[in-house]
Amino acid sequence: MKYLVIVAWLLLPLIPTVQAQEDVKAAPSCGYCGMDRGKFASSRMVIEYDDGSKVGTCSIHCAAVDLANNLDKGPVSLLVADLGSKQLIDAEKATWVLGGKKPGVMTARAKWAFAERGAAETFAREQGGTVVTFDEAMKATYEDLYQDTRMIREKRKLRRQNAMEQKPMDIPAAH
Repeated sequence: MKYLVIVAWLLLPLIPTVQAQEDVKAAPSCGYCGMDRGKFASSRMVIEYDDGSKVGTCSIHCAAVDLANNLDKGPVSLLVADLGSKQLIDAEKATWVLGGKKPGVMTARAKWAFAERGAAETFAREQGGTVVTFDEAMKATYEDLYQDTRMIREKRKLRRQNAMEQKPMDIPAAH
């Protein structure tokens, strides 16, 4: 029995990790931008609506797009990854950092969530940015939406152009 308790105690930290991976398994890529939610686990979000549907996104940017597109559904749960642990937490209770040196996901003005206010304050001191509430982070997301969408389109256009330039030309063989 003693060994069972020790094994359970050692495995306890792994339980949230397994749970955290479940939302990524259910939605491996963001339905709006196609980004890999596992790769961007530190910024991912999960929205649950009052009709029982759930949506997994890569970021608050794509979550805002989903919320705007589903005005007739009521969100009953908004979860976001804590930047440090990547564990899902209540987005509305999280402490957010707006801006700073660490590049954001799908946005020029980063928006990072933290389970603990102290971690957010430390991050803001080290990386820059302002500690804000969820409502302030979401308001900033909607304010940034147009410029961020333009930036994303330009990056994708450039990526397509670079891919076309890298593609070998089909030159007919001489006979």
